[in-house]
Amino acid sequence: MTAQITDIKSPELLVALTKYMRLVNFIGVAELYLKDNFLLEQELKREHIKTRPLGHWGTVPGLNFIYANLNILIKRHNQETMFIAGPGHGYPAILANLYIEGSLGEIYPEYQRSKQALGKLIKNFSWPGGFPSHSNPETPGAILEGGELGYSLGTAFGAAFDNPDLLVACVIGDGEAETATTATAWNSIKYLNPKTSGAVLPIVHINKFKISGPTIFGTMSHEELTNLFEGYGYHPIIVDGDFLYEPMLNAMEEAYQKIKAIQKEARENGKIDKPKWPVILLITKKGWTCPKESKGFMIEDSFRSHGVPFENIHKDDEEFALLKSWLESYKVNELLKDDGSPIDEIQELFPKKELLMGLNKNANGEMTKDLILPDLQKYEFDLGKPGSKLTSNMAHLSKYLRDIIALNKDSFRVMSPDESVSNKLSPLFDVTERAYVWPSLPGAEKVGPDGRVMEILSENLLTAWMEGYILTGRHAVLVSYESFMMIVASMIDQYVKFISQKEKFAWRKPIPSLNIILTSGSWRQEHNGLSHQNPGFISSLLNNHSKHIDIHYPVDANMLIATMEECFKSKDMVNIVSIGKRDLPQY
Repeated sequence: MTAQITDIKSPELLVALTKYMRLVNFIGVAELYLKDNFLLEQELKREHIKTRPLGHWGTVPGLNFIYANLNILIKRHNQETMFIAGPGHGYPAILANLYIEGSLGEIYPEYQRSKQALGKLIKNFSWPGGFPSHSNPETPGAILEGGELGYSLGTAFGAAFDNPDLLVACVIGDGEAETATTATAWNSIKYLNPKTSGAVLPIVHINKFKISGPTIFGTMSHEELTNLFEGYGYHPIIVDGDFLYEPMLNAMEEAYQKIKAIQKEARENGKIDKPKWPVILLITKKGWTCPKESKGFMIEDSFRSHGVPFENIHKDDEEFALLKSWLESYKVNELLKDDGSPIDEIQELFPKKELLMGLNKNANGEMTKDLILPDLQKYEFDLGKPGSKLTSNMAHLSKYLRDIIALNKDSFRVMSPDESVSNKLSPLFDVTERAYVWPSLPGAEKVGPDGRVMEILSENLLTAWMEGYILTGRHAVLVSYESFMMIVASMIDQYVKFISQKEKFAWRKPIPSLNIILTSGSWRQEHNGLSHQNPGFISSLLNNHSKHIDIHYPVDANMLIATMEECFKSKDMVNIVSIGKRDLPQY
C-alpha cells in the first residue's frame, strides 16, 4: 500500500503530477497516431503512423489533468468517487488513465500494464475490433454513452441521489455546456438533499473552442462566470493562469472541504437552507501541450487542436516533423519501468484498488437493489359486470405507486414534469412530498427536501436524473404526457445503445429497468386538441428494433397494475406503458 498524501503543497507531489501528465498526454497522442513503435524505441518513421489518424485531441489534456487531480484527492481522503466525462471526444484520456491506474487491466487481463499491453491499447484506439472513439459500456467506471452531448451533469445528480457516501465528479465541456439539458441541470442542486444523498462536484472544462468556433463560456470574463454560477446557487472556484498545477490541487481541496461542511451541517445539525455547493471552472488551453503553430496558424489554444491537429503526416514533411517532436517532447522513456508499468512516482498518486474510479462499484451494477413490491391482490378493482363500472386507470395505479414509495424510502423515485396532479398521482402525497431543498413559497403544498416525487418542467433533466439513478442500481418511473416525450426520444435511444451493448460484458451486472408511463394519448386529448397530439415517441423507439424495449397497452386498471409489477421486476429493459387517465370502462 502506498503512502498517504498529506501535503498538497509539497514540491515532490507537483513533480510527480507533472510526470503523470506527461505519461497520459503521451498515451493520448499516441492513441490518435501510432500503429507501431509505440514507445519510440526506434526513430519515428511514417510506417509507424496510422494510415488515417482518428479521434480528438483538444479536450484530452484537460481531462487528463482533472483525472490526475481527482486521484490525488481520492487518495488523500479515501473518498469513494465516480467519474463522469461529459466531453465525449475525450475518450483517449479516459483510456490512458484507466490503463495506467490498472483499472483497464483488472477488467481486461490483456491490458495489464506492460509494454505489450500499452502498445495494444495505443493501436486499438479507433481500430477495427478495438476501442471506439467514445466512452461506452466497454469502459470501466462509465455509465454514460459518450456520443451525444448534454446528459453528463443530470446523470451525475441521478447517481448521487440517495447515495450518501458517493462523490460524483462530473466534467462538463464548455461546448457541452451550451446544450439545453446541461443548462437546466445546473438547477439540480436545489433537489439534492445533503443529509441523505451524495454530492456532485461539477468541473467545467473551459478550453474556449468547439470544432470551429469559440464557446460561450470561453468568451466570458471571470466576473461574468462568477455571477452566472453564483446566480445558480453555486460557490464557483476559478482555476486559470500560466501554471495550473498548484491552483488546481488547492481548488480540489477547497471544493472537497466545502462539500463535507455542507454534509456535516445537514447530517449533524439538520441545516440545509440553500447550501452553496462548489463548482470548479478550469480554464486551459485547447490542445494543451501540442505544437503551438503550423504554417503560421495557431494550433494549441485554438479550434485547430479540437480533432486530429495534423492529418497529412504521410504527405506533409512539416506536419510529420511537428508530430515527431510533439511525441518526443513527453520523454516517455523516463516515465516507465523496464516492464512497461509507470514509475513509482506516478504510481504513488493512485488510490488503493477499491477506490479507483475505473472500478467504482456503483458503475457496474454491483449496487443494484430489488424493489420491495406490495401484494397485487389488495389493489384489485372489482369489475362486477365487465364494462359496467368506470374508473381512472392512473388514479388506481397511484395507490400502488404510493405504497411502493412507502416500502422503498431510499431506492425509488417518481419523475414528473409538473403534471403529478393532472396525471392523477395525488395519492403519492399521502406518503411523500415534491422534492425541493431550497426554501419554498407560502402558497406551496407538499414540498420538502425528503420528497420522492421529482417535479421540474424539463423532461430532459428528469430523464437524465432517472438514467443516473437506475444505472447505479435504484428504481424509478417517469410519468408524462405522450405528446411531450418526443423531447427525449434521442436520449432514450442513447440509453438503449448503452444497455444493448453492456450485455456483451459479463462484468456489468443487470440493472433495474427504465420505466416510462405515457398519459394523455394522442386520441384522448379532450380540450387540448392538436397542440398535444404527437404519438411519435413510441414509433421512434420501435425503430431501434431492440429486444430491450417493451411497449405495453394495458386495457384497464387491473391489467395496468399487473403490467407495472412486471416492469418493476424486469432488468435491463426500457418499458413504455401507454394508459389513459380519465374514467374508462373496466373489463
